[in-house]
Amino acid sequence: MQGMCEAHGIMSADNRSLKLFLFRGKNMKKRNKILAICCGAAALGMALAVPVTMQAKEADTIADGVYIGNIYVGGMTEEEAVAAVDAYIAGAGEAELTLCAGERSVSVPAESLGITFSDMNVVKEAIDVGRSGNLIKRYKDKKDLEYGDKIIELELSVDSGAVSTLLEEKAQELNQEAVDNGLVREDGAFRIIKGAQGIEVNTQDSIAAIEDYISHEWTGGSAEIELVAEIVEPRGSEEELAQITDLLGSYTTNYSDSGSNRCTNISVAAGKINGTVLYPGEEFSVYETIGPLDGTNGYELAGAYENGQTVESYGGGVCQVSTTLYNAVILAELEVTQRSNHSMIVSYVKPSMDAAIAGDYKDLRFVNNYDIPIYIEGYTQGKNVYFNIFGHETRPANRVVTYESEVISQQDPGTQFVGTGDPAGYIGVAQGKHIGYVARLWKVVTVDGVEESREIYNKSTYNASPKIINVGTASADPNVSAVIGAALATGDEATIYAAVAPYVASATAIQAPVQETPPPTPEEQAIVGTVDESQVTGTDVPQEQPPVDQQPPADQGQNAPADGQ
Repeated sequence: MQGMCEAHGIMSADNRSLKLFLFRGKNMKKRNKILAICCGAAALGMALAVPVTMQAKEADTIADGVYIGNIYVGGMTEEEAVAAVDAYIAGAGEAELTLCAGERSVSVPAESLGITFSDMNVVKEAIDVGRSGNLIKRYKDKKDLEYGDKIIELELSVDSGAVSTLLEEKAQELNQEAVDNGLVREDGAFRIIKGAQGIEVNTQDSIAAIEDYISHEWTGGSAEIELVAEIVEPRGSEEELAQITDLLGSYTTNYSDSGSNRCTNISVAAGKINGTVLYPGEEFSVYETIGPLDGTNGYELAGAYENGQTVESYGGGVCQVSTTLYNAVILAELEVTQRSNHSMIVSYVKPSMDAAIAGDYKDLRFVNNYDIPIYIEGYTQGKNVYFNIFGHETRPANRVVTYESEVISQQDPGTQFVGTGDPAGYIGVAQGKHIGYVARLWKVVTVDGVEESREIYNKSTYNASPKIINVGTASADPNVSAVIGAALATGDEATIYAAVAPYVASATAIQAPVQETPPPTPEEQAIVGTVDESQVTGTDVPQEQPPVDQQPPADQGQNAPADGQ
């Protein structure tokens, strides 16, 4: 038993040693494992210690290999990237862009489009490359940069207002007006003239096209941009123009006593109006058609009204053209939108039947209120100016339109005596008398010879201008000058002539014989407004005009042809 116990005791001792050994072995392995983990951690910590500082620095800059558009921004801060993009845009503004519309084009600097960089997100996107998103995305971004560049699209924008203004300024260069189908009247017959298509830029669509190109295609250099343009078809089909067959209104005035320069002006102005095709709803301006009234446009100096005086002016006499056309227009019953009477009376038509032209503030304008085009024929022949308006007659044949001039009142301005530095005893007429009138024009419509309506068509006021007589007051004797001056102050004709009479002989001895200016010529009468009283009796119906293309008799129309501009 004891042996067994001893034997058991020996085994127990050995077992304890073995257990201790085994325990120590296991503990050593565990300790070594822990040590390895700790060493790995320490190594990782050391490895990460340096990048922490570098990462803090790199977080403020863009990764290498990153572009915004074609701008390299690698290594830049946000502020530097923004500045680089701004500098790029400023430099790109000097690039030449060609805007094309069909066969026409204009070149403009890119800066005129108001190109701007407004999307700050692209800079942030550049900064975030390799530094935003989850671990996998950051890792992928960095790996991608090892094999190639990262390009972030740069979207530029334009100032639509600046582009719109630019297109308006360049419209004349880009647009090509359509040439309407027209007519020419030869030997009493009409011949159609073929027109041509036009090109017109669509401003809004072109702005969108420019914006799209600059935002997505432009690389900053010279380039061509195709604008959105539309085809403009010519007006007036052959069928439409073929309907112009009827004479709607016709009028003639005479200028046989005009000087050569005035004759030239009338012929030139009538020629510029001749052949006009006016489409339905279209407005016609005489001034815009015949102007500018200067020597470069074929006009000569001739008498015209200015501030109550007669002056030499380029285009003097063209008012007779506008007046003649006006009367043809109202007989055709076109819609008159602007008409002005002369400042002073003219004698080639009755009061209120005239139409003055003066700069851009006195014009004759009218609208084609018919449903088809009208044709305006104007020409001179035998010192007469003719205007005929053709269209398609829709008015009843038994309906007749006439116009009657009525003088409501008139003003005699009298005579004005003006002292001059001429010798005492001198008397000379400086300006003839110009009677003032207030008149109106009646439109009278008859059907089968019976008056159907009578209405006031216009009202005109013509200024009066006195007869001006110059009276010499210069004398070596101050008393003589004083006597004549005192007489002039009275304004009384008899008193003035009585004061001057004693010195007429001496004045005649000093200079050529003095006599009152002879009666004005018919042309001068027309200019200063000395009107034939038969012209203003009130309600005479205008004379019937001769057939188209037929020269009227020599006594047709009025003989005093001068007028204001």
